[in-house]
Amino acid sequence: MIKTEDELRKEIIEIGRWIHDLGFVSGYDGNISARLDDHRILSTPTTMSKGMMQTDDLVVVDYEGQKITGRRNVTSEIAMHLLIYKRRPDVHGVVHAHPPTATGYAAAGLSLNKALVSEVVLSLGCIPLARYATPGTPELTEALRPLVGSYDAILMANHGVVTCGPDLARAYYRMETVEHFAKISLVTELLGRQVLLSETEVDKLLAVRQRYFGAGTPAIERSATCPVTDGVRETPERFKVSREDLTAMVREAVKAQRTAKS
Repeated sequence: MIKTEDELRKEIIEIGRWIHDLGFVSGYDGNISARLDDHRILSTPTTMSKGMMQTDDLVVVDYEGQKITGRRNVTSEIAMHLLIYKRRPDVHGVVHAHPPTATGYAAAGLSLNKALVSEVVLSLGCIPLARYATPGTPELTEALRPLVGSYDAILMANHGVVTCGPDLARAYYRMETVEHFAKISLVTELLGRQVLLSETEVDKLLAVRQRYFGAGTPAIERSATCPVTDGVRETPERFKVSREDLTAMVREAVKAQRTAKS
């Protein structure tokens, strides 16, 4: 269903509040955009909280990042969004944020590429890690360029996460999925044990993904970027935490999330 510019403005404002209230961004962090047509992109402005925007704060730019309309300046990371729109004609929405757990993986130099949860393999394939590049510079688009054609969610080393989708809602939901999976992955690391899906099981999920989501979905195969290992992985004792400490950590995380939503 094609949405009007006014509808997309309202949706960007709503998603901005969601990512702010969930703690996926702080201060002026993050940016959101939507494809208006073959010539224009609607984007969030620079230096403004994503939880405090109004519809007339948004900026319309062309595919070179030049402002067409808007009383504010466009985000300094617009080039990242434009790269995705140019490389992915199926994409109509992009969300960039810093969800804490997933960004922690990115800051540790770790991709979320382990086949731990079938739903994540089915919805995203895997979540690779792009090398570090200075935000707001051409270096960032070059770091993302090898990955944007094949993945709907990407970790950016020492930076954050970018997700995209056929519409804004699915771009946002993929951001939620990334953070949710990062928390699950972290729990398995803390427990010291990971039971991974087999290569056969992953291949079945990827085949279903391709059939279910259609021709516009990037075809993902097991590769060096997204390795899959059968069996059980054990974490060395020095990295483990007690079940009591883990329970307390989970309770605090749930409490913080409920407080954010209230």
